[in-house]
Amino acid sequence: MAKQSIFGRIAQLTKANINNLIDQAEDPKLMLDQLVRDYTNSIADAKDAVAETIGNLRLLEQDHKEDVDAAADWGNKALAASKKADELRTAGNTTEADKFDNLAKVAIGRQMSSEKEAKDAEPTIAQQTQVVDKLKTGLSQMEQKLQDLNNKRNELVARSKMASAQSKVNDAIGSINVLDPTSDLGRFEDKIRREEAKVMGQQELQASSLDAQFESLENLDAQTEVEARLAQLKLGGGAAPVEEWESKPLGS
Repeated sequence: MAKQSIFGRIAQLTKANINNLIDQAEDPKLMLDQLVRDYTNSIADAKDAVAETIGNLRLLEQDHKEDVDAAADWGNKALAASKKADELRTAGNTTEADKFDNLAKVAIGRQMSSEKEAKDAEPTIAQQTQVVDKLKTGLSQMEQKLQDLNNKRNELVARSKMASAQSKVNDAIGSINVLDPTSDLGRFEDKIRREEAKVMGQQELQASSLDAQFESLENLDAQTEVEARLAQLKLGGGAAPVEEWESKPLGS
């Protein structure tokens, strides 16, 4: 994968608005899971690309330092050759003096070449340094956004579970609504009321049976009295009991 495409993905993902994506998603959890995977993969790819970019920058910096050091070294050599030439010329040895001046010129040429290479590399190094800084910032933002995504996903899952649990509780509460005659509790209460009514009916029936027995007993007593009076009539000829007639005063 080209580094340019990775850098583009870094910019795109770091600008992504999580809340807007969630609002537009049909299934926020699946969308967040996919985003987490995208961010994780992109971060891994980006780290490799950024590491390579940083490595290239460090090579440029090393080359620049070598050029700077080389320029300084050639400058020192040029100075040393020039001093030697001056000493020889002062001593009257013009031929040797010219040779060392020529060496000084060669050293100065090498110094200038190294300085030019160092100077030419500086804009590139400055540009690459900015790129690396931006990439590091982008990676840091991506890692923070990945953490935000994970937190948002966990929050969403927790809220979903809570909503599901609350829905089940509400369903359970609704199923035992005492005001609802079709609920299990309503049907159970109706069954108990029918059983209570049956017991009341049994008690009333038992009471009716007992009253009937007492009425039967009273009828038996009356029949017994009739039989007794009949027997008295046959014996004594009076319609009323003997006790009743004896208790009445004369002339009554």
